Amino acid sequence: MTTTAPQAGKGRRKGGGVLGNTGLYVAVGIAALLFLIPFYLIVRNALSTDLEITGENWKLLPSFQWGNISELFDDPTVDFGHSMVNSLVVAVLTTVGTLLVCSLAGYGLARIPYRHANKVFYAVLATLMVPTAVTFVPSFVLVSSLGWVDTYRGLIIPGLFSGFTCFLFRQYFLGFPKELEEAARVDGLGYWGAYWRIVVPNSLNFFAAIATITFISAWNSFLWPLVIGQDPSSWTVQISLSSFMTNQTVNFHLIFMATAISILPLVFVFLFLQRWLVQGIAQTGIKG
Repeated sequence: MTTTAPQAGKGRRKGGGVLGNTGLYVAVGIAALLFLIPFYLIVRNALSTDLEITGENWKLLPSFQWGNISELFDDPTVDFGHSMVNSLVVAVLTTVGTLLVCSLAGYGLARIPYRHANKVFYAVLATLMVPTAVTFVPSFVLVSSLGWVDTYRGLIIPGLFSGFTCFLFRQYFLGFPKELEEAARVDGLGYWGAYWRIVVPNSLNFFAAIATITFISAWNSFLWPLVIGQDPSSWTVQISLSSFMTNQTVNFHLIFMATAISILPLVFVFLFLQRWLVQGIAQTGIKG
């Protein structure tokens, strides 16, 4: 009598756990389907004609107009292939430069003793309160005076420093084990040597997470490339996408095809680096 009751209760708890897990899987499955619907629509419309996209008779599967791909890259008004190259160059260089500048700034604020370190840190945080649109005019005037309009320098250099990224690096370095750096200083390394030989090699997961966020943000950037890239030869992929929609015509199939191709680099980056993205963001809450 004393042994059957706990067993029955255990069985009930186990059954509830199975039902709970089933409900969780169903909810996650529904959420995944809802998340994939926009991607399905993009691919479906990219392989359809304009009449199939805007027509009343909706079809679940497209007519697989593979010629839309060649039409996109052969369009004389928009050099979409060159725009993809521009976006790739800008995104990669912006990512590398942001990692270098912001990691050095974050490491200096977290480790190098300086009387005004907190004041500098608060000044960096204050930049997060300034709307981006407010800085567009002075930034453009500065870039224009330097002759960087329609150049990679104008597209990349103004966006290398990010107050938020600097904050993330500082929070991470505050939680980095000081014992490793102290051992490096015993071996004769200074702050610079400890940073390059000890901190960076042991923080690759976090660097990969920040690189993923920065790459996606740089690839999707629209306003600044629109202001700086006045010549079609300096357009990024986002500017080229907007050119398919004018006051006179809207090329729906080209818009969707260009969108489908433009998101492929982001999909690959996210799939390969997603686990580092989650781990890195979780580590920013560590405080020393």
